[in-house]
Amino acid sequence: RLGNEAFDKMNQLIIQKADLVHAKSKGKKATSTQTHDQSGENQDFNPTPNKGRVQMDATVCDVNIKFPTDVELLSQSREKCEQMIDKFCLHLHLENKPRTYRQNARRDYLNFSKNKKKSKAAVHIALKQQLQYLKRDIGHINNLLDKDIRLLGILSSREYKYWLVVQELYRQQQLMYSTKTHSTNHRIVSIHQPHIRPMVRGKQAKNTEFGPKINISLQKGYARIDQFDFEAFNEGKCLIPQIINYQQLHGHFPDLVQTDDIYMNRHNRQWLTENGIRHTGRPLGRKPKVDLSPYQKRKLREERNERNQVEGKFGQGKTKYKLNKIMAKLPTTQQSWVAAIIFIMNILKLSKDIFLTYFGICFLETIFSFFKTINPRNFKF
Repeated sequence: RLGNEAFDKMNQLIIQKADLVHAKSKGKKATSTQTHDQSGENQDFNPTPNKGRVQMDATVCDVNIKFPTDVELLSQSREKCEQMIDKFCLHLHLENKPRTYRQNARRDYLNFSKNKKKSKAAVHIALKQQLQYLKRDIGHINNLLDKDIRLLGILSSREYKYWLVVQELYRQQQLMYSTKTHSTNHRIVSIHQPHIRPMVRGKQAKNTEFGPKINISLQKGYARIDQFDFEAFNEGKCLIPQIINYQQLHGHFPDLVQTDDIYMNRHNRQWLTENGIRHTGRPLGRKPKVDLSPYQKRKLREERNERNQVEGKFGQGKTKYKLNKIMAKLPTTQQSWVAAIIFIMNILKLSKDIFLTYFGICFLETIFSFFKTINPRNFKF
């Protein structure tokens, strides 16, 4: 279960190796990195000029779960509580079990789920029914635990986790039902994976995604996961830490940062200007009176279009390597799943660069050696 930190260290080695390959292909000597503090300031009196470009973007890695609905989550929680009640009664040798109305609850849920078009009134009635059934089951479990608290000892760690998740799920659903809202903090969308949160992306095809959110930086086609979190976060808060990570790896700031406008808040713009870093964000305020030259417009358009490379990296991971269909269940294994995909894509990119560099050098040596045999005076290699 290697986490993102372990894979990030290997990605740093790959990026350093790629810098050597690019420097060798251009016939330059690779510059050694310098030490930097956490604030990103250079400790040397002669700071290294800004070099390189970095693209940044964030995406959600979907996990392989069924699309959650409130009524279905309450029904699953009710079934888990019924299993706990049966286990407690069997351990206590109770002849008369508490009345749970499980058959009526199952019938009400099936009658609701079979309807293809569910009206708001039908959803409201089904939620109220399942909340009442679940409240009764939770009350029965609490009464049995009041009689003998040692009953928790017969539950496995997995069952005890379900018991905690069910109670929190009931609290959230009851709060949303009473306040007539559809959102709450740290909302549970799966009782089997309670760490998964809904990520509202605002896309046309898929408005909400379910899975961890990652923020990556792309450097010459090589990606690094700078932020990994199961909770939603604003990408604008991650720009400065990402640039500091770039500086600690390469020894200098990037010359150009290519991002979405969500990264370009006023604080980030001011910080980039103070450190002499250009960006592709749209200027704030009114349109300037002095218009750009055709060359400047074409250059700015090309730099903004280069940010599509990071979108292509996401597409490569989701279409070929199942970055949008995480089959792992635990938070640690899901993190390893995502980090391993980024690591594998970097490995493949490095292998292509090494092969093309070696093939190009061999091809040039062959061509120049051929022409040297024809006219050795004018051709030198």
